[in-house]
Amino acid sequence: MYEDGTELLPIGALSRLTGIPVKTIRNWSDQDLLPPAARTPAGYRLYGPDAPDRLEIVRSLRELGVGTAAIRAVLRRERTLADTAARSADALDAQISALRAQSAVLRAVAVRGSAAEELPQMTRLARQTAEERRRIVADAIDDALRGIPAPSYRGGLLAATPDLPEDPTPEQLAAWTELADLVHDPELRAAWRRLAAYSARMTAGTGTAPGGDPAATAEAEAGARRVAALMHTRAETALADGVAPDSPAAAPVVAELVAAWLPTQAGPPVARHHPSPEALRAAVSPPPTEDGPAARARLLEQLEAVAEPLVERYWRLLCTVTGRPAPPRWEAAGAWTAAALRAHLTPVEVDRTAFAGTDPERVLYAYERVVGAVGGLVAGLRPADLARPTPCGAWTVRELLDHMVWESLMVASIAEGTPRTDHTADHLGDDPRTAFEESARDALAVFRSSGMTVRTFGPHEAPGALLVQQVVIELLAHGWDLARALGAPTALAPEVAEETLAAARRLCGAAPRTEGGSFAPERPAPPGATAADRLAAYLGREV
Repeated sequence: MYEDGTELLPIGALSRLTGIPVKTIRNWSDQDLLPPAARTPAGYRLYGPDAPDRLEIVRSLRELGVGTAAIRAVLRRERTLADTAARSADALDAQISALRAQSAVLRAVAVRGSAAEELPQMTRLARQTAEERRRIVADAIDDALRGIPAPSYRGGLLAATPDLPEDPTPEQLAAWTELADLVHDPELRAAWRRLAAYSARMTAGTGTAPGGDPAATAEAEAGARRVAALMHTRAETALADGVAPDSPAAAPVVAELVAAWLPTQAGPPVARHHPSPEALRAAVSPPPTEDGPAARARLLEQLEAVAEPLVERYWRLLCTVTGRPAPPRWEAAGAWTAAALRAHLTPVEVDRTAFAGTDPERVLYAYERVVGAVGGLVAGLRPADLARPTPCGAWTVRELLDHMVWESLMVASIAEGTPRTDHTADHLGDDPRTAFEESARDALAVFRSSGMTVRTFGPHEAPGALLVQQVVIELLAHGWDLARALGAPTALAPEVAEETLAAARRLCGAAPRTEGGSFAPERPAPPGATAADRLAAYLGREV
């Protein structure tokens, strides 16, 4: 019973009972969501005993985003609550997806630092359907490859579609925006065309067509992927260890890679779309069956053919868009492998005459004298000098000094039977001068105590004295670089410079002067040049 002796509740009492404002109850009543049970003689609304529960239902549905018409249909039992919930959830999902897309656009704009003029384009790209995105890419591919008979390559490109998720992250949306711009870049289309033409040339006359033996194709692709992974691993390791591609240490790496690659050249070719070493396999000429100049030239040709940075960028963006893991970056590993192949196009046949003529005691004396001369320059270094450029590539004085310290540490570690692998670490710390002095002093002690100069090392049984001699050459050449960087005299270690130059001619005379290698072409030395000057010129420096 209520205040008036009836079971009817005035609107104010109903508001106090439910906590819902009078204005809201009146509004819902006007929308026929909570019709009054009766009215007072003065026209005020009165609500029945079911009104509080009905109000809670209405409030809950409104908080869940259900519309007025749908709530009315539920209350009138014209539609079930389950059906209404399902429909409302679908509508809410669509709204959430739209909001996420809007958020992704805004965050992508923030990440990219986009100009206002780019916003309409980014918004339009975010709203595209999957079919519209596929068409953008497909049209670009069709235009780029028109007239080139490379169905496998074309099919591989078309099969990798830019399937942007329904709720893309800002990174995915930014990647799709960049990719949509990239496919219109004439340079990318030209790169696609070069790869397609290479694929067509490689498969011409082989009778290979799409739809061959699936098992054989899968096996060939698996083998090619293994070779690519091996190339990447070995090259990255060589780079980390500071192995120059034209150095003797690179020769066994090249031999291993060629041996692993040769079996993938047998059988029908596989024209793949990904720009990696496994992308293109066989040529019109019979595939090589053994290591040699022809096999190495063929592998080098394949590596150079697929070295297309814009195509690599396209695939990385596509992986970001679709959420697939990106392949390992190939630029550095590919450049090292290609340089190593160019430097070692002929399998190594060890010339043991180069091992002769190195006097163990004399080479230790030379090491002491060169270290003393270079140490004099290092002792006078000021902090500001460390940032100076040097004649040695793009190295600063600090980077050059770090390399010299590494050379001594590395050969000493070989003598101790534990070769170092921390080539990329900082070997100078806060005191470069002390680091140089200690590395040279400790290395000399190891050379003497370990008997290194009278032992042999490595698969070719190179004399230890020869390894120390190589370090002497390196230290004298880089000491000359340091002297030039500091504006100091370059007549370093005159007691041993002449014999060090002779050793360099004996040990490095057959070394290739290739792109990405250790030595530039020999340069002429001016009349009256010191032995250290002539060593620098021999190793490619401008004296």
